[in-house]
Amino acid sequence: MANAVPDTTTLTAEQLSVAAQLSVLDGSGKPVRFGTLYEDQRTLVVFIRHFWCPSCRDYVTQLGKIPVDAFTEAGVRLVVIGCGDPSMIKNYKEATRLQHDMYADPLRKLYDALGTHTSLEKAPITPTYGQDTGILSSIKAIWKEPMLKPTVIGKQGKLDQLGADLILGPGQTCHYTRRMKNTQDHTPVTDLMSLAGLNLPPPSSPR
Repeated sequence: MANAVPDTTTLTAEQLSVAAQLSVLDGSGKPVRFGTLYEDQRTLVVFIRHFWCPSCRDYVTQLGKIPVDAFTEAGVRLVVIGCGDPSMIKNYKEATRLQHDMYADPLRKLYDALGTHTSLEKAPITPTYGQDTGILSSIKAIWKEPMLKPTVIGKQGKLDQLGADLILGPGQTCHYTRRMKNTQDHTPVTDLMSLAGLNLPPPSSPR
């Protein structure tokens, strides 16, 4: 049975200090020190699974629908990090319509330093994202991109790597930690935005 309890153990000062010195790669492969991403302002950092994970794509798509102005007004930065090759970033951002910074950690050194987990178990109850990520949808999502672009095969990242949601900064401060324990274990988007300090209007009722 999938683990329904996320790992919310707060990052220790030592873990964050070590992580801050590690580098992630931007879309062109240029290294960027992780600590610089949140040293000047509160930053919401979402670590996804591999680049072909349909649930994570759905989650990032939901994040991409939040107006950029909402982050600006709250003084919050959003950063998404994946565990595959940085060459995958451009297409991923286009597919999810993400207008925020995205980086890659192909060697997963940062994932390891932050204590993330590995598993292929799905959530016991489908979360508010990933509603259309059953077996067939997952297979389609996994194979669509490599069939169209065979050169991306092997660049998606480790398939059983799980992600995490963090709220960091400014400085070496951790306000929130949630490490995924199954493949659909990101913090619900509305909860995460509230924790980060964004004031979002309630969803409109269907007519």
